[in-house]
Amino acid sequence: MRAGLFFIVVIFCLNQTAQGIDNDKLFQELLEWRVFSELPMISGNEKQPGVAGAFSGVIESHLIIAGGANFPDGLPWEGGARTYWRDVYILPLDGSKEKEWIVLPDALPKSLGYGVSISLPGGILMIGGMNAEGVFNDVVLMTLDESDNRLYFDEWPSLPVPLANMTGARVGNYIYIAGGQEELENPSATNHFFRLDLRNRNAGWQTLDSWPGLPRSYAVSAGQSDGFDNIFYLFSGRDYGTDRPVEVLSDGYAYNPRLNSWEKLDRPDGPQFPVMAGTAIPSGENHIIFVGGDDGSLMERQIELQSRLDTLLSNIEGAEASESIDALNAQLMDHLNYHPGFSRDVLYYHTITNTLTKSGEVPFQVPVTTNIIEAQGHFLIPSGEIRPGVRTPVILSGGFLSNVDRSLGWINSLVIAVYFLLLVWMGWFFSKRQKNTDDYFRGGKRVPWWAVGMSIFGTALSAITFMAVPAKTYATDWSYLWLNAGIIAVAPVIILLCIPFYRSLDITSAYEYLEKRFNIAARLIGSVSFILFQIGRMGVVLFLPAIALNVVTGIDVMLCIALMGVFSLAYTLLGGIEAVIWTDALQVVVLLGGAILALILISLDVDGGFFEIISIGMAENKFHLGDLSVDFQNPVMLTVVLSGIFSPLITYGTDQVMVQRYMTTETEKMAGKSVWTNALLTIPATLIFFFVGTALFAFFTENPLLLSPTVSGGDSIFPWFIFTQMPPGVVGLLIAGLFAAAMSTLSSSMNSAATAYTIDIHFRLGLPNNMTNLKLARIVTLILGTAGIAIGLLMATMDIVSLWDEFQRILGLILGGIGGLFFLGMLTKRTNGAGAIIGLIGSTIFQIWVYQNGVVHLLLFTATGFLSCFVIGYVASLMLPKKDKNITHLTIFRLWESNQSISERNDL
Repeated sequence: MRAGLFFIVVIFCLNQTAQGIDNDKLFQELLEWRVFSELPMISGNEKQPGVAGAFSGVIESHLIIAGGANFPDGLPWEGGARTYWRDVYILPLDGSKEKEWIVLPDALPKSLGYGVSISLPGGILMIGGMNAEGVFNDVVLMTLDESDNRLYFDEWPSLPVPLANMTGARVGNYIYIAGGQEELENPSATNHFFRLDLRNRNAGWQTLDSWPGLPRSYAVSAGQSDGFDNIFYLFSGRDYGTDRPVEVLSDGYAYNPRLNSWEKLDRPDGPQFPVMAGTAIPSGENHIIFVGGDDGSLMERQIELQSRLDTLLSNIEGAEASESIDALNAQLMDHLNYHPGFSRDVLYYHTITNTLTKSGEVPFQVPVTTNIIEAQGHFLIPSGEIRPGVRTPVILSGGFLSNVDRSLGWINSLVIAVYFLLLVWMGWFFSKRQKNTDDYFRGGKRVPWWAVGMSIFGTALSAITFMAVPAKTYATDWSYLWLNAGIIAVAPVIILLCIPFYRSLDITSAYEYLEKRFNIAARLIGSVSFILFQIGRMGVVLFLPAIALNVVTGIDVMLCIALMGVFSLAYTLLGGIEAVIWTDALQVVVLLGGAILALILISLDVDGGFFEIISIGMAENKFHLGDLSVDFQNPVMLTVVLSGIFSPLITYGTDQVMVQRYMTTETEKMAGKSVWTNALLTIPATLIFFFVGTALFAFFTENPLLLSPTVSGGDSIFPWFIFTQMPPGVVGLLIAGLFAAAMSTLSSSMNSAATAYTIDIHFRLGLPNNMTNLKLARIVTLILGTAGIAIGLLMATMDIVSLWDEFQRILGLILGGIGGLFFLGMLTKRTNGAGAIIGLIGSTIFQIWVYQNGVVHLLLFTATGFLSCFVIGYVASLMLPKKDKNITHLTIFRLWESNQSISERNDL
């Protein structure tokens, strides 16, 4: 019945697929622009109320525009002089307040403009700038007291040199400043590049190596992720100086703070950035949006006319020359007076695919030498220069409009509903076979080895992996391939060392071994740490996929968490480990089938198909397998390989989730086969998911407008492709695959955590029990499963993600040490219980020190936890008095002796 029902669903989805991908279902998430407000006129500024080069930003829901310059007495070619201002304009953005401008005349310490504005929590950092008297290196934090609209100015470390017309952006904890000019009289563009660490601002500005290109002013910059690091991006600008002509630039560069290196962005067939003096702002995970700017074509015409005019003026002879001068002067005036304005294009640059695409235009004149600010879900462009010498008081506002239908539709909903009901039916079916706790926790040792192997595989491959692996290879390369390859090397150790221990002891909980080998304290510490970790893991496994599905499909986060949590709890509660294993096996089929189907559909929709994906991947070095250098602080090949050995060694060798499955087969040999089944499934699955990421890169490189600047990128890229590019039915099947990845991990955590509590705590400590053991096991499963769901719901309602990450990381550091504790017991005879506890405590302290000081990359935390516990525990045991304890068959030496005796008896 199960197979038939699933077959019907698959056939239905394939029928939908046969209709082809709906190419009309294209992403168009355009910015809709409107006039948000206008600067009020003030005394002395009636002729031209707008300003260019102003400092601007948002402080506590107030738009601030400070300083700037204009030409109130006439255009510059008409004799008007540029006037700099000290006025500050304040506009409340909070809907509870009346939106009327508050003008504070002469509020700045001095008239100033053409510096850099950086919005910080509680204030705007005003960096550099100039006025009629010169160029400055001042750095000041402007804050606002809302009670009386009073401004305060706090001096920060000054720039190393005076600068104006430079660009700057915040990237993480750093502020970067690039280019600019130092003087008014003989202005020359520079290649200065400075950085200020916000965590230690008193250390001042650091001078860094400049980009490998020409000096520039009027450049544009933004901070954004390239899929791996937070990067400072530098675009366009113009070079000029007393010894060189003006040259408008359209190149781009990326500075990586981690590597302290620059990379040139433009390639022979890559993007050019005609955005001089325009505005840029990061959006979503990997987009930078450019609004307006100058490509230099009109400036070049102006420079040409001015040059010809200057040449004639220096060689005036006769009436003909005078007539030529008059004609050229008239052309120049027409050019300046009837300048059409700067570009109105909205350009999207994607940092991963390195593509630049136009997506609409602004229906108003777009200013340059201004700023762009994100406020209340919109982008604001405050005032600025709309033609040479002409300012505008207009504040433009842009907000995203999307044509993507975020509803699932009845077909997709039906597929997901059938899938959920099938899981619950499986739980009910296996509930009839649960007679005692041995059935509930170990499946009565009657589960086939191949099903156990598929369950082990499905448990290790969570929903986070389903999204994160394609997202990682889409954004970077195949460097992390070695993480999954390690199971092949580790499998023999698990089969020859760990499984014989657990099977010979006939245990239900892995932590029973720790008591037999050391003491009850080791057992309780290991078990409690595992339970807490699994409760937290349940919350994370529920929350992160729910967030991804919410931003892509619009499905309510709470509903996603409730669906996955309640249905997983239902079949786990009813059917125990047997239901968990068989549903895992089904979910593996859905998971891998969905990934293969997605890969086929992506290949069909890439021009050139499968081989073009390989060609693009080769050209972009997407199949790179890692850096061969020795560097334990970065994810080079050696770091990844070591992590790929230690992580599965601990997970498959000591984790209760895995150990419990080894006890569900009839024999030890069958348990070994289940490990090999998982290992052999891991290889093709890894290649499939890694290639899906590369295929996504190829697809979106060819179709950059299909990328969303608001939701795609990060771990959402695969769900985004599924939802926007797949036909109905297939979307439901693949979302069911995403649910499957989450639920296989979730149900395993529920059952294994319940096993650990029931066996290691309740039964071991002899706590009161006035019900059957099976009923107790189910109640514990209900309580712990509900706790995990509650954590997921709590994370969805409170901004505690970073706090929870820290909690998970610390528990992970402890569990690495517990893995070392298991192998300390198996591989040594001298280690005693007290030494083991000292080793675990010392390992935890060492791990926290390693984490806080960044000694190694986080991939190596399991290795450092394992090794530190092993070494400290062994050394401590040597220093402590030796205690006599029967450890027969509890170490590898006794195990070998036992196996040798069995072999000798068989020979006789």
